[in-house]
Amino acid sequence: MDWKVFFTIFGSVFLAELGDKTQLATMLFASDKAVSKYTVFLAASAALIVATAVGVIAGSLLSEYINVKYLNYIAGIGFIIIGALTLYNA
Repeated sequence: MDWKVFFTIFGSVFLAELGDKTQLATMLFASDKAVSKYTVFLAASAALIVATAVGVIAGSLLSEYINVKYLNYIAGIGFIIIGALTLYNA
């Protein structure tokens, strides 16, 4: 295993997930006293694992048909558009 890649991906995903709507929803579910905190943790973890698996599979399939360089451009442009829309709507 390439630990440099591992920690780069871990750090990127961890920072991206902090304070997002998913984490806020998870905190809301965990605040319900009638709900088991273990259930909230397991369900949220399973959802993140499945969403990540979809991303890995999609990235693998796309990279077979589209040059990785162009995928990086598309992702970068997508993030810029999302950022601009977020600033515009703020």
